[in-house]
Amino acid sequence: MQVRFWGVRGSLAKPGLSTLRYGGNTPCVQVLMDDGRRIIFDCGTGIHDLGQEMMRSGENPIKANLLITHTHWDHIQGFPFFAPLFVPGNEVNIYGPGRMGQELSNTLSGQMIYSYFPVNLDSLGATVKFMDLGEGVFEVDGVHVSACYTNHPSLTLCYALETGGVKIVYIPDHEPHSLHSMGSEIGVFPIHHEDQDHVKFMEGADLIIHDAQYTLEEYSSKVGWGHSPYEKVVDYAIAARAKRLALFHHDPLRNDEEMDELVEKARQRANGAEFVPEVFAAEDNLVIELAEDPKAKIPVVSKKESALLAGSSPEREKKVLIVDDDRQMNRLLEATLQEEEGIRFLHAYDGKEAVKVACDELPDLIILDLELPGMHGLDVCRAIRGNENPDLNDVAIIVVTGKRFEQNDVLECFAAGATDYMTKEFAVSGLRSRVRGWLMRSSFNIDRRRAWRRSGDVRRMIEEERRASKGRRTSDKMDS
Repeated sequence: MQVRFWGVRGSLAKPGLSTLRYGGNTPCVQVLMDDGRRIIFDCGTGIHDLGQEMMRSGENPIKANLLITHTHWDHIQGFPFFAPLFVPGNEVNIYGPGRMGQELSNTLSGQMIYSYFPVNLDSLGATVKFMDLGEGVFEVDGVHVSACYTNHPSLTLCYALETGGVKIVYIPDHEPHSLHSMGSEIGVFPIHHEDQDHVKFMEGADLIIHDAQYTLEEYSSKVGWGHSPYEKVVDYAIAARAKRLALFHHDPLRNDEEMDELVEKARQRANGAEFVPEVFAAEDNLVIELAEDPKAKIPVVSKKESALLAGSSPEREKKVLIVDDDRQMNRLLEATLQEEEGIRFLHAYDGKEAVKVACDELPDLIILDLELPGMHGLDVCRAIRGNENPDLNDVAIIVVTGKRFEQNDVLECFAAGATDYMTKEFAVSGLRSRVRGWLMRSSFNIDRRRAWRRSGDVRRMIEEERRASKGRRTSDKMDS
């Protein structure tokens, strides 16, 4: 298997003398299997050169599978310049995050309207198919693919490919949910549940390609921008026991000499760990060879856990419950989120009212202040999680607090049943991103559970409950 980097720069293409060695093209990575099957991650400016090489190869017709993480400009701006799209007989299958008003085909066609580009999406010669994705698993030409939401100010998926006994993880845009615990040993599991799941997603990878746009010092002024400091990325790779880590999505302000320094510091950090992955920075045109095992078994994709979203299925209205005794904060949160499509807002102004509204309305998401009259926010969490209605087990609860969380606060928050937390100095884009992701997750789980009940699939429900209970016990042990 061959992995080739065609674009590694983040946010903005940066060609020039200062970026000659590491490259200035925005994200695009090709994975070419031994038998010729091809998967492409993202279509930043780097996909232009990839398309030209594919046209010169003599392959006819060309078939390409394009996995897009999200629709920020640096990840899609090369799409109209991908030459195979213009040739009749070619086939391009495009996968990316869907729903919540972010349908992939609409976004890509939007950047190809006449005002921006001379050829629109409907005029392309190739057969182009779009597949909307949520979290879960799916199969692309016999390759097992897992998709998981990242923490980024746009609905964003990362991907893990498994085939021939090789696992490749691609995470170009992601911000840690929490920096706790910074004082622990390098490679120790983080304490935030989402950061723990992030590490598990990468577990045992032969190659991780991960956003490492900032240093910890730079990150302090970039919180909410949706990118990682390289120090945390090294810690994640060590905790995941990955073999190789490619630092990716390089800051457009960082020149080649500064990249050299960053790589050296990343290697020094990794050398202090028990398990040391190979650490390097991705470069335009860098090729990584990974040996496939033809006898290796491919994981089975279950339809129950499929990431593919049926385009014909009607979208039900999503309900978001905002709980805060400060009515101005209630209005601010609703105003921040009102641009999201298909959301009905519910409000509660004290703890007891919050529990009642949650039990009566069964919201898909709860945004919960901690300091509430009559009942503390964490007690509200406990009451909701302790309710006999199983749908309330799947409701995402984002705790919003005005205090700075210490490590013990984080542990107490999750022990009470919270899903996530944010301080009230949140960035608007960051809040929207988390709300989108959690709405997709929780509503999917609720709808799936309801479908099982309607179909009488009781055994499946019992298995899921046992698995969830086991997962909670394992997580509690790690937290303690």
